[in-house]
Amino acid sequence: MNPGTVTLVGAGPGDPELLTIKALKAIQAATVLLVDDLVNPDIVAHAAAGARVIHVGKRGGCKSTPQAFIERLMIMAAREGETVVRLKGGDPFIFGRGGEEVEHLHAAGVRVQVINGITSGLAAATSLGVPLTHRDHAQGVLLLTGHAQQGNDLPDWRLLARTAREARLTLVIYMGMRGVERIQAELLSGLPAETPVAVVQRASLPDQRETVCTLGTLADTVTREALGSPSIIVVGDVVRGVAVAREAPARFAA
Repeated sequence: MNPGTVTLVGAGPGDPELLTIKALKAIQAATVLLVDDLVNPDIVAHAAAGARVIHVGKRGGCKSTPQAFIERLMIMAAREGETVVRLKGGDPFIFGRGGEEVEHLHAAGVRVQVINGITSGLAAATSLGVPLTHRDHAQGVLLLTGHAQQGNDLPDWRLLARTAREARLTLVIYMGMRGVERIQAELLSGLPAETPVAVVQRASLPDQRETVCTLGTLADTVTREALGSPSIIVVGDVVRGVAVAREAPARFAA
């Protein structure tokens, strides 16, 4: 039997219209799809009628399909000659475990390619009409996770705060809602309390919710607004433009 292939496909932040053409073609050609929990069902609907769809939910704080089991499924299906698509929310290589999966597939002798998707950190900022970098406000951006792998240390938020202040960087925090109080407290060691912050829940989807506050009021605002996961936290001076941007939104065009 001819060996199959595996393609890691980024499904983007949720809005089906943000799917790339290359990703769409891969989904339509797949005979087996392994679908993450946060992928919009309208995207999965593009799969061929005879394709086998396997939901392998992975969401912080919830019961998840073990990563090793997902990797075994991909390898087994590829060795059976299937055209496998591993469909992930956002981008496979930005907090999507894509790197781990590519390593395991290569070790098993399975051909693999990766198709990028729009990451939720970018979509969250754009949904507010603000950039992540700006010549006047931010010379770069750091993409960070607030959820460490078991046994690993969390980011050094104090060091990151000093770096962001000195280098004029935007901080984009994924999976940070459960630890928002700690993140706020440690960032305040190096950033002013009046630093603007935006929190965007379910970016790009019709039920998106967002709030703009300051670093000093972040945790209280999240509690008051009852914001939860999945959310992106954007910290930095680029958020100062939200009020202006909302008068003429710069959302992604279809």
